[in-house]
Amino acid sequence: MDALERRSVLALASVYLFRMLGLFLIMPIISIAADDLSGANAALIGAAIGVYGLTQALLQIPMGMMSDKIGRKPIILIGLTIFALGSLICANADSMTSLIVGRAIQGAGAIASTLMALLSDVTREQNRTKAMATVGISIGVSFMLSLVMGPWLFSVIGLAGLFYLSLAFSVIGMGLILFAVPNVKQHTFKRDTTPSLQALSRVFANKPLRFMNLSIFILHASLTALFVSIPSMLVSRFELPLADHSWLYLIVMGLAFVGMLPMVIVAEAKGKMKQVVSYAILMLAFGTLLMGFSSSVSLFAITLWLYFVGFNTLEATLPSLVSKVSPVGYRGTAMGIFSTHQFLGAFVGGIGGGWILQNYSSQTLFVSVAAIMFVWTFFATRQAPTRHLTSLAFSLQHLDLAQIDKLANDLSNVDGVEDMQIFSDEKTAYLKVDKKLLDKDKLLQLAPTVSV
Repeated sequence: MDALERRSVLALASVYLFRMLGLFLIMPIISIAADDLSGANAALIGAAIGVYGLTQALLQIPMGMMSDKIGRKPIILIGLTIFALGSLICANADSMTSLIVGRAIQGAGAIASTLMALLSDVTREQNRTKAMATVGISIGVSFMLSLVMGPWLFSVIGLAGLFYLSLAFSVIGMGLILFAVPNVKQHTFKRDTTPSLQALSRVFANKPLRFMNLSIFILHASLTALFVSIPSMLVSRFELPLADHSWLYLIVMGLAFVGMLPMVIVAEAKGKMKQVVSYAILMLAFGTLLMGFSSSVSLFAITLWLYFVGFNTLEATLPSLVSKVSPVGYRGTAMGIFSTHQFLGAFVGGIGGGWILQNYSSQTLFVSVAAIMFVWTFFATRQAPTRHLTSLAFSLQHLDLAQIDKLANDLSNVDGVEDMQIFSDEKTAYLKVDKKLLDKDKLLQLAPTVSV
């Protein structure tokens, strides 16, 4: 990447981090902090945690498509303004109802797909995979920071302060978009980052993708459901003050990251993706089940670690799987549908977890979530192994139609090129390649700009 691309990617990743941090910060504290709000109960606390996912899921793809017509930056700035408004409502909420409304408005600033489209505009094809990985890392970091910083910040600035901080994050994001990301005169439609209406039926018909979508749905539903109960459980059952939760999460998340690394390496480098995904889901199931019956804070920490090793492993491997199994040239559509299921999962988990806790008990909640995960494990073991294919893309801007036809014929004869689509409207070639079989020299002769 050149200096301008690096600056743009870091700015967009920071915007994503700040926005997700603003959404996640209340997760580790709200079940306790809500005691000061009128009408607080477990069901409404669950709704407050997860309701952002509903508006986010409904609006992120439409807003991304709207950005093709009126521009990326205007949509992102509108989304950040909506997010700031929701944060302001939450900061001044005196009841659970107003808090839930504010959280829904926060989610309505659904700029995820637009940020990815802008990322595509400001990076070259050979650098786009690295750029997307940087944004992906920022999402994971935002969640880890929210668990560690949320309880500590709450003890310092209170619930209203957390939401004012979220408002400040949105303002910082606006500044980054306006001054750190270059203005793009012509927005290009890139199918590897932008959803396509024409591809929806093909993506929905893909059986492996349906399993990935269900998996990310269950994964994030479990997370929001469990955090309806976890903070209050730590206080009431284990008498751990809320201010000390940050230390617990810091230790657990740090060790969970270490535990995740070998599993991701085995999945990617050894081609054992199916086995690693199945083991990760099984870890989630056992971690969740044992959490509900933990008798000490140390045992709870161990079971929480087990859960987050599985969670972090799936957070890293599922997007990679989507990229591998998505129809060639339609990764943007597949990822858009995938993230929509992720946000819907957060919503359903918050609503469902709150309802179970309101009407039954925390043990019922943990057992119910674990039971779903054991069923999920069974279906994971029955999935076909995924071929270890890599997506590549490169521009054809300087070729005419006759040259493009000849290139397509030549590419089809390159060893290791398993699938290919060339879109004349976009003047971009998309390939699925098996790097173990790929004739890199021949491919680079035909496409010198491709990054292999």
